Amino acid sequence: MYTLGINAAFHDSAACLVHDGRVIAAAEEERFSRIKHAKRPVPFSTWELPYGAIDYCLREAGITLADVDHVAYSLDPALLPDRPQGDIVFAQQPSATTRADKGPWDDLFYLYVTNAPRQLAGGAPHHLRRRFDPPGRRPHYRWHHVEHHLAHEASAFLAAPFDTCAVLTLDGRGERATTTHCVWRHGELTRLKQIDVPHSLGLLYEAVTQYLGFLHSSDEYKVMALASYGTPCHLDAFREIVRVDEDGGYRILGPDLERRFGPPRQRDAPFEARHFDIAASLQKVLEESALKLAAWLCRASGERRLAMAGGVALNCVMNARIRDARLFDEVWVQPAAGDAGTALGAALWIDYRERGRRDWQMRHAYYGPGYDDEEIERFLQWSKLPYRRLDDVAGETAELLARNCVVGWFQGRMEFGPRALGARSILASPIDPAMKARLNELKDREDFRPVAPAVLAERFDEWFMREPGISDDAPFMLFVYDVSEGAAARIPAAVHADRTARVQTVDRHAQPRYRALLQAFERLTGVPVLVNTSFNSRGQPIVCSPRDAIEAFYSTPLDALVIGSFLLAKNAAAQSASMRNACATEAIA
Repeated sequence: MYTLGINAAFHDSAACLVHDGRVIAAAEEERFSRIKHAKRPVPFSTWELPYGAIDYCLREAGITLADVDHVAYSLDPALLPDRPQGDIVFAQQPSATTRADKGPWDDLFYLYVTNAPRQLAGGAPHHLRRRFDPPGRRPHYRWHHVEHHLAHEASAFLAAPFDTCAVLTLDGRGERATTTHCVWRHGELTRLKQIDVPHSLGLLYEAVTQYLGFLHSSDEYKVMALASYGTPCHLDAFREIVRVDEDGGYRILGPDLERRFGPPRQRDAPFEARHFDIAASLQKVLEESALKLAAWLCRASGERRLAMAGGVALNCVMNARIRDARLFDEVWVQPAAGDAGTALGAALWIDYRERGRRDWQMRHAYYGPGYDDEEIERFLQWSKLPYRRLDDVAGETAELLARNCVVGWFQGRMEFGPRALGARSILASPIDPAMKARLNELKDREDFRPVAPAVLAERFDEWFMREPGISDDAPFMLFVYDVSEGAAARIPAAVHADRTARVQTVDRHAQPRYRALLQAFERLTGVPVLVNTSFNSRGQPIVCSPRDAIEAFYSTPLDALVIGSFLLAKNAAAQSASMRNACATEAIA
């Protein structure tokens, strides 16, 4: 049985294909359209389905839409508040009309969601139609609208390595819900409590993101990074805004940010101390609030394991606070926790509901497209680019990194979710203190942004610190850890301003060459750690195809690109393995 999951209503459009309970493929539409987040979350874009991602999923399985049994769409229009009844009439200028009950374009959003089945059947782009409308075959699938937060929940409990668990979702909004508490036990999901709009920790974080001059529904992770540089001196103000009760609920009372904190920062304006302090205060209150919610869920569910999803669950500092509170023995966060992950959750939920069994757990996130050496070399030859085949990919790349070269790394199947986990990464040595600034300049990023370390899982405790009794690995880069005092001086480029790091542990489930590379780098330097950041430039999605990788390589000051078994280099320093520190010298020059 094939089940296709689709997220398309708001942002981070994505598709996922499940076959008899096992995930075959999953990817975000942005990787194919090359538009960050695929689209903005406005009613005018709701009609856009992730055709590129769907086409990839079908191609990976070797099927067409006619072979799909179920389609699961991660929003249910029947649950939308104030949904229209009967005929819908639009004024010629809807945005000029005043309506007390809802926005002028809400009915358009509703129409697009309810007509998504027709759009899937007939709206595929011309160049993709053969997989959507194969000659002589008609699709026979059943369409399912799945509640948005149920899709978030299912993406957590049906993917987690737990048989039973508590489930916490924290998001901006779905149809009504913004936060849900659940328990997954004996094959049944029970929702214990939900919080509805307008009360939303996610929407509050979005509002502050916009107030600080960033793009909401996109740049919230920048606010989390900014918080480390500030003092949480506005806690009273944010505690007035966020009122958490004793029963697992909360209310958001009119942020009114300009009245409280003054005029908002404009995009690209200099940062002032108050901006750092506002971010720090927001982050602190988010952590406090999430911790209280998790504590209530622990008591109400009686479970010792927690699975999390929703866009707010990408906040790795908050996740670490919940983990370190020891409320639960284990905390697992689904790696595509944002809206993209609802494609996964919707597909898993319908598959489980129809078949009545669960056959899969998410051990890795490599469910995107992959390219073998034959495909890669064919493109390199067609492009007339100089390259050479490496005899020892891990060993020779480790030599480049040990000489302070910054390397684009393109190996195997692409990651599902916003984190680069060693398949589509930019890698560098953590040993040089100047490397973080160099990487931020290379990617045209703000200088307060940290870069993340990847470490061999078995070497973790030699370099980073866990709370006593916590032994969980972090393969998806969704928790922060303190850097050991002695280690901080040896890997300064990987250490954030507050002496923490968003760590990825690399074990046997990781991309094989990635793990081999870390082992080779340790043999050369004694350090089993590399700096890992996503392979993209500012404002661009992570690279997906060889073409994307090569375009990113030649439009940034990367020293080398290791793509499959092949090396492309821009200078003699990166081509030769004999000139130690040459990449760093040339970069400075």
